Amino acid sequence: MWVNHYENTVQDSTFLKTTRIFKNHILPAMGQYKVDKIDVAICQKHVDQWAKELKRFNMVKAYAAKVLKFAQKRGYIQTNPFDLVEIPIVKKQVSLEEEENENFYTREQLVQLLDCFKQENNLRKYAFFHLLSFSGMRKSEAFALMWKDINFINDEIRINKAVARGKQGLYLGPTKNGLPRTIKMDATTMQLLKNWKKQQAKECLQYGYNTMRKNQLVFPNTNNDLHEPNKTYRWLKLVLDKYNLESITTHGLRHTHCSLLFEAGATIKEVQYRLGHKDVKTTLDVYAHVTKKAKAETIDKFEKYLSN
Repeated sequence: MWVNHYENTVQDSTFLKTTRIFKNHILPAMGQYKVDKIDVAICQKHVDQWAKELKRFNMVKAYAAKVLKFAQKRGYIQTNPFDLVEIPIVKKQVSLEEEENENFYTREQLVQLLDCFKQENNLRKYAFFHLLSFSGMRKSEAFALMWKDINFINDEIRINKAVARGKQGLYLGPTKNGLPRTIKMDATTMQLLKNWKKQQAKECLQYGYNTMRKNQLVFPNTNNDLHEPNKTYRWLKLVLDKYNLESITTHGLRHTHCSLLFEAGATIKEVQYRLGHKDVKTTLDVYAHVTKKAKAETIDKFEKYLSN
């Protein structure tokens, strides 16, 4: 009953992720219980077990609690036992051997990465990773871009959709926060996109695809359709391994853009809008890290202040 109701309240991609959580974690643990027989002890037992096995056990607990909350609202149970569960503290051990592994690049590392992509002579991949690095957009947003979203006259890009996966496969959904945004771009990136647009038209013509259609994607797959966002992992890893570069994920380029924006002097509100965060708290929480240069400048400022 709950899952049928829940499906109508979220995007297809969210529903697919939720069903996986139930299939992989919640139902194997609690699927055999009768709803009215579940008590606090049972809930506590499974939350404790999830805490030992899963990094995001709190999310699993929250979804399981939603089902019992649904049952409570409809009168099948009087209270939700998950409300009385005590959340276990995950004890972490600090390694003295390993340095902090931060998923973002310095300015110099980013320039080196993009130079390596340029050397690969694959304009599509080079333009894609350059765009991510200079815009901060999510890879799902980049794969949803259409040429009509790019204003070459004003050097602007309209970001109003993202590639998502539902029960029927890939589809175009809203951005993560549901809000569209228009960002300014630099001349170099815009010229690179112009070059890719010309090459794309030539390549697609060979396979009989018309790139002049209204909804032509900027970065489609080989069938001129929506591209699977997770494929970028292999694209990036091949270059990282070939040129022996520091490890980073595709999403790490978004972290990098954020960090370098702060280093360049952008305000929190400017970064929040450019990255498409719903509220400023996300910008501060998720991207609290700064580059080594910025960290060094922090103590320099403190030392100069005390010296004056």
